[in-house]
Amino acid sequence: MPRAVTHAERPEEAARELRAGLGAGLGMGAGAVGLELVVVFCAPCYDRSALADALAAEFGTVPVIGCTTAGEIGPGGYTTNALVAVGFPSEDFSIVTALVDHVDRFEIADSAVIARSLLSRRDRAMAARPVPLGEDARSFAMLLIDGLSMSEETVVSALHNALIDIPLFGASAGDDLHFERTFVLHEGAFHPNAAVVALFTTSRPFTVFRTQHFVSSERKMVVTGADPQRRIVHEINAEPAGREYARLVGLEGEPLTPMIFAAHPVVVRVGGQYHVRSIQKVNDDESLTFFCAIDEGIVLTVAEGVDPVANFDGLIEGIEAEVGAPDLILGCDCILRRLEMEQRQLNAVMSDRLARHRVVGFCAYGEQVNGMHVNQTFTGVAIGGR
Repeated sequence: MPRAVTHAERPEEAARELRAGLGAGLGMGAGAVGLELVVVFCAPCYDRSALADALAAEFGTVPVIGCTTAGEIGPGGYTTNALVAVGFPSEDFSIVTALVDHVDRFEIADSAVIARSLLSRRDRAMAARPVPLGEDARSFAMLLIDGLSMSEETVVSALHNALIDIPLFGASAGDDLHFERTFVLHEGAFHPNAAVVALFTTSRPFTVFRTQHFVSSERKMVVTGADPQRRIVHEINAEPAGREYARLVGLEGEPLTPMIFAAHPVVVRVGGQYHVRSIQKVNDDESLTFFCAIDEGIVLTVAEGVDPVANFDGLIEGIEAEVGAPDLILGCDCILRRLEMEQRQLNAVMSDRLARHRVVGFCAYGEQVNGMHVNQTFTGVAIGGR
């Protein structure tokens, strides 16, 4: 499956390089002939309007979707200030997409309408194929969503319920830790406050996965004051949230930075499993803004890390046992994981593994798997050979 990366600064040149890279990956010269869909992950430094126009001009009738990032994963591993793309060949995939506007006003009933539309369009597209995909073809869904909309929980949970037995993964768009605006790309334009849902059907083997390299400790805290709508925690254990968090992780009096939040996340127990609830930033009043939904009365546990490289190796072993050596892993890696890799000087080691196992994707402000919005995970889909 063709993958490409470019660091060209001019949108027109960058789009040209992506098209050439994806075409060459198919052995079809410079064109992107034979692609069902192109997925693009875009550093926020690009002029979005010019880039959207350039991609539409280069790829023509081939749909292009994507989002802005907080770092990219290209064919060579971690990268920055880049455009990364992957192409899905028409001979192996049937794909339909939908744009969800105004996700901050998303209602559960909307998910049934979106799911019905996607499923009926999928069935029509499958029936119209000149060469059928085969009876063993299965579907999975991908969600790319505005990472500052604070709507991920509602959208992913409702969509997963509406799609019933179709596995779903996705991630929240980023903007290089500026926390100002994030965008998704659909039908020739970048959209804020929106999401893109893509429904993939393929006869190739695939598995949707999630992994995290944290386990719970004995150090617990109770959220005693919160603004759930804005994901802000004012008090922990009846103390100012930032101060009490710093005390519990052994950093009392230290300035709280993204690196500290990356190294010392908290987890919450849901359905018998621990899920990371990552902290985005500390505010001037010592409150904490989270990447995930948070509410008063929730018991949080300070998490302790295990070896992230060994954890990744274990993930790959499981993937290979299920689908063979993957032809592509479309991966969503939490930005806090990448910050931790930098802090622990594991960037080069992890980049090598990402490249070796054909991972492309981006660093996100949160990840989605089935009905859950989670943090500090590596989540995605692994697709095997034909």
